[in-house]
Amino acid sequence: MAVRRVVPNISSDAAQESRAFYGLLGFEEVMDLGWITTLASPAQPAAQVSFMAYDRTAPVVPDMSVEVDDVDAAYAAVRDTGAEIVHPLQDEEWGVRRFFVRDPNGRVINVLGHR
Repeated sequence: MAVRRVVPNISSDAAQESRAFYGLLGFEEVMDLGWITTLASPAQPAAQVSFMAYDRTAPVVPDMSVEVDDVDAAYAAVRDTGAEIVHPLQDEEWGVRRFFVRDPNGRVINVLGHR
């Protein structure tokens, strides 16, 4: 299994202000679903940050997203350790398959793969 990108998720109701602020640092909007906005560097598209007012299908806003090339393998590996699954593995209507797991620091990680 390989990691494709890691994105910090900032719980925020200030998407517009965040877009303007991070724009000063060279970030541009690459996704806006209303409840989550993602900005990326045009020069390094995998360098991203997301701002989330809430999560559309999960009980919490994750602290970080980790995109992997095989989300089912990641799920099996984490589940087998007994780690707390915060949100079950499922396909989402916006084109990702994902689950949330709590890391040893108490942070919630959104592990995903694009379909």
